[in-house]
Amino acid sequence: MSTRDRLNPATMTLGQRFWQLNWLLILMICSLAAVGFAMLYSAGNGNFSPWAERQIVRFGVGLFVMLTIALTDIRIWLRYAYVFYAIAFVLLVSVEFAGTVGMGAQRWIGLKFFHLQPSELMKIALVLALARYFHRLSLDDVTRPTHLLFPILLVVAPTALVLRQPDLGTALLLLMGSAAIFFLAGVRLWKFVLVGLIGLTSIPVVWSMLHTYQKNRIMTFLAPESDPLGAGYHILQSKIALGSGGVFGKGFMKGTQSHLSFLPEMQTDFIFTMYAEEFGLVGGLLLIALYAAIVIYGFAIAMRSRSHFGRLVAMGVSTTFFLYVFMNIAMVMGLIPVVGVPLPLISYGGTAMMTVLIGFGLLMNVYVHRDMRISRYGENSDS
Repeated sequence: MSTRDRLNPATMTLGQRFWQLNWLLILMICSLAAVGFAMLYSAGNGNFSPWAERQIVRFGVGLFVMLTIALTDIRIWLRYAYVFYAIAFVLLVSVEFAGTVGMGAQRWIGLKFFHLQPSELMKIALVLALARYFHRLSLDDVTRPTHLLFPILLVVAPTALVLRQPDLGTALLLLMGSAAIFFLAGVRLWKFVLVGLIGLTSIPVVWSMLHTYQKNRIMTFLAPESDPLGAGYHILQSKIALGSGGVFGKGFMKGTQSHLSFLPEMQTDFIFTMYAEEFGLVGGLLLIALYAAIVIYGFAIAMRSRSHFGRLVAMGVSTTFFLYVFMNIAMVMGLIPVVGVPLPLISYGGTAMMTVLIGFGLLMNVYVHRDMRISRYGENSDS
């Protein structure tokens, strides 16, 4: 076997692909997860139960799934992208009929050992489906409006189902992540401006369709002090905790707002607030820097890929991850309304963690196959 063949992902053995994995990216992912374990341990008042121990097990399973995905042939993900989308869509539809209700929303499917949230899986399935569709189009095809009808349907259908659950945060993630892929695929900027103008004119209609609690969240974002013990309680307590952390924080497990039970949902949506109270501004900036490094790394992998499908998948996964982080941190700081988006790899949650690790598995799969050129029909075009 020649040197070129050994480095060709299409002919490499499983062991050779294993050593082609991006170990620095894996180290950064594990570092983020370790921060999450520590914060969940703190949230449990110095106990691994009930959150940290479950999260550690879930991460172990997710890490195995991530590495398995990374080592498979990238053409498999191209070939079966629509199948994965169809499975996620069917699961979303089944939520309408057999979903379980939690915290006023019907978003989960109760299985024997865990609760599955199909909207989380749709984030990755949608990236794969859109990447496959645009991979087979030329740049001239992308500029034709008729060729955008199908991918728009791919986005609108699950988004509408997610809004019915209701889950505004996930719906926004689906829309914004998909818009990024459309832009990267070559869709002209004026079309985004047109869609934006249509969106602005439809605000009254959208407002009338929102649930009462969603309207309250938006009004609370504008004036949280108007209802400090009701709708504004979460964000006010979050701001108090963020400010009380100061520059260097109060110390691990010494946060007063969280450990005296003033801060709600500290193990999920508001875990960054608890982290910032304990480790302060410096700790918060270091965590954000780690997130930024992963996002930049993801974009670099996308730019390095020689296949259009690989570039779109890597960009889609990296953009979705960035939106996860941005929306959660901006939400707990009061910069945007509270929309219920977890902090990836740190917030407690099984499906959310698994979704992020599946996404990173695809990102590393693109890295392993970065030198493979794939034709529009899914064949290796290196030969």
